[in-house]
Amino acid sequence: MAATPALKSRPAWKALASHHAKIGKTHLRELFGDDPKRGARMNAEALGIFLDYSKNRITDETLKLLIRLAKACGVERKRDAMFEGKKINITENRAVLHVALRAPRGAKIVVDGKNVVPAVHATLDKMAKFSDRVRSGQWKGHTGRRIKNVVNIGIGGSDLGPVMAYEALRYYSKRSMTFRFVSNIDGNDFAEAVKDLDAAETLFIVSSKTFTTLETMTNAHSARAWFLKASGGKTAAVAKHFVAVSTNAAEVTKFGIDTANMFGFWDWVGGRYSMDSAIGLSSMLAVGPDNFRAMLDGFHQMDEHFRTAPLEKNLPVLMGLLSVWYSNFFGAQTVAVLPYEQYLKRFPAYLQQLTMESNGKHVTLDGKTVNYDTGSIYWGEPGTNGQHSFYQLIHQGTRLIPCDFIAFVKALNPIGRHHDILMANVFAQAEALAFGKTAEQVRAEGTADWLVPHRVFEGNRPSNTILADNLTPGMLGKLVALYEHCVFTQGAIWNINSFDQWGVELGKALAQAIIPELESKDSPKLRHDSSTNHIIRRYRKLKAS
Repeated sequence: MAATPALKSRPAWKALASHHAKIGKTHLRELFGDDPKRGARMNAEALGIFLDYSKNRITDETLKLLIRLAKACGVERKRDAMFEGKKINITENRAVLHVALRAPRGAKIVVDGKNVVPAVHATLDKMAKFSDRVRSGQWKGHTGRRIKNVVNIGIGGSDLGPVMAYEALRYYSKRSMTFRFVSNIDGNDFAEAVKDLDAAETLFIVSSKTFTTLETMTNAHSARAWFLKASGGKTAAVAKHFVAVSTNAAEVTKFGIDTANMFGFWDWVGGRYSMDSAIGLSSMLAVGPDNFRAMLDGFHQMDEHFRTAPLEKNLPVLMGLLSVWYSNFFGAQTVAVLPYEQYLKRFPAYLQQLTMESNGKHVTLDGKTVNYDTGSIYWGEPGTNGQHSFYQLIHQGTRLIPCDFIAFVKALNPIGRHHDILMANVFAQAEALAFGKTAEQVRAEGTADWLVPHRVFEGNRPSNTILADNLTPGMLGKLVALYEHCVFTQGAIWNINSFDQWGVELGKALAQAIIPELESKDSPKLRHDSSTNHIIRRYRKLKAS
C-alpha cells in the first residue's frame, strides 16, 4: 500500500490547529451573542432526524476547515470504496459490507465477482419463515408445546446488538414470549437466565460464526446439559430447542442442531456491525419479520444519505468531524451519549463496542504509529437517571465531555405530564451545559460571597441534540447507521483500519493457556510473570480449601 501523508502534516490539519488557537477559548455565550440566528442556522435535517449542532464550540469557518480536512483525507473516496465492496479491511483482506445487509432486493454489490445481495435476502427470507413458525406456534418443542421462551447465547456483537435491539423495540415485541440473553462466561449469567424457564417451552439461539467461541460455546453446552436434564436425556429433542447462527456446519451438527436451522452470515460482516444479519434472529422473533424489515429499511435510508449527501449536510459526517475536532484539538477523551428514552437504555453500551472496538487503534493503515489521539471513549446512560448520577462532573468538573442528547417528540407510552417533563430536561441540560451561570448571576440571586464559586457553572460545554418524531423500528435502524458512519468518518480521518479488532486476541489466547493451569489436579509449572504466577497459585489454594 502506498504511504499516505502524515495527518498532522496536511495543510488542512495545520489550518485547523491555527484556527483552534484563535477560537478555542471563545465561549458559547459570545458565539450566540454575536449571531442571533445561530440556533436556527446551525442544524441539519434528514430522514426525520433533526441535528442541532449550534451548541458546539465552532464557527462557520470551523465547519469549512473540517470539511476541507475530510476531503483531504479521502473520506468520500474511502466511503465509496466501502459501498463498492473493496477490501478496505486490509489486515484481514476483507470487504466491509454491513451496508449489503440492508440493501433492497435487486441491488447489486459485488465481492470477488459475485453479487452478495441475493444471498442476503435468501437468509432474511429463511429467518422470516422460521420466525413466523415460532411466533404462530407452528414450531413446537419436543413435547408438542409451543415455544414461549427464547434465549440468545452469544458475546460481543452477537449479544450487544440483539440485546440493544430487543430493549429498544420492546414496545413492538410479542408480549406472550419471554426473551433472555446470555453472554458472560460467569455462570451466574446463564443460571439467572434459565432459572424460571420451562425447558419444554424454550428455544436457544447459539450465535457463533465458527461455533468455537469460548464463552458462547461454554454457555451453549451448559444450556444443552440443562435442557437434557429437564427432558430426561432425550438427545434427539435438542434439534427442537436449539438453532444456530453460524457457518460451521460440522460443529453445528455435532452439537445436535439440524443444519436446516442454521442461519449463516459472511466474513465481510464484522461482529459489531451484525445486528441486522442473522445475528438479529432473536430480534426478528421478538418484533416479527415486518418490523425487522422496517428496521433494515431505516438502516438503508441512512446508508444512502451517507453515500450521497453533501458533506456539509451529511449527518454522520458532521458528527464524525465534530468528534475529531474535540478529540484532537481540545483533548477531549470521551463522548457521552444520553438518550432521553428508556427503551434506548442499552444504546450507549452498544455504541461502546461499535466505536471503541472500531477506532481503538494505535497504527495507521501504513503500519505507522499515530502521533495523535484516536478512538474516543463512548459512554452514557438514559436521562433523566444520569442527571442524578454523573452530570455533576460534566457540568462542573475539570474535563471537557462533549455530549449527544437523543430525544423523541412523541412518547410511545404517553402518561400524563411525563413526556413534557422529560423533554424539558433534555433542552434544559443542553442549555445549562452551553451557557452555564456566571458569578454575577449567582450573586444577583443573593448568594453569600463565600458560596458563589461553588455555584458557578462555567458553561461552554458542547453538545449535539438529536431530535426525531418517535422511536420506530425504522428510526432505530437510522440511529444505529448514523453512528456506524460517524465511526467510519473518524477512522477515515485518522487513517486507521476501523474494521479489524486484533486487540481482543491477546487476552483470549493467554486465557486459553491459563485455563488448564487452573483446572489441573497437580500443581502446574507456571511460566508467567511473578504477579500472574502468584495470583494463580493463590486462586488454586483457595479453591481447594
